[in-house]
Amino acid sequence: MLLIVANVLYVLTAVAMTVLILLQRGAGANAGSGFGGGASATVFGARGSANFLSRSTAVLAGLFFLLSLGMGMYVSRTAGDRPTSTDLGVMAGATTPAKPEAPAPAATSDVPAASAAPATDVPAATATPAVQGDKPAAQPPAPAPGK
Repeated sequence: MLLIVANVLYVLTAVAMTVLILLQRGAGANAGSGFGGGASATVFGARGSANFLSRSTAVLAGLFFLLSLGMGMYVSRTAGDRPTSTDLGVMAGATTPAKPEAPAPAATSDVPAASAAPATDVPAATATPAVQGDKPAAQPPAPAPGK
């Protein structure tokens, strides 16, 4: 229950901090205010918005830091109390499948068995049995490249 409340407060702090940072003026906005940029027409006065927004951002940043630190310490202390197998979420009921056995080859198959030789672009030379006294057949010369 405490962790849920801390998470909700953590997200709200992060969103509020993001909004306050986006509302602040950049460093280049001061140059335009000297030429009538409308800085005096703000709700907080000419200089009040910068102080209010920067102080609010600093307070929210401190709160964000403290919440991060507190939740990290809380989770690290409670993580040692429970076994890790119960912290699997959806995968808690999953089991590892057994290795399937190799299927026996079918004797009445119409499909020929696959050869173990690797497939290459170059056909393999077939060896013919030599009879004693025969000379190996002469190979024709290879054509010259480019001709």
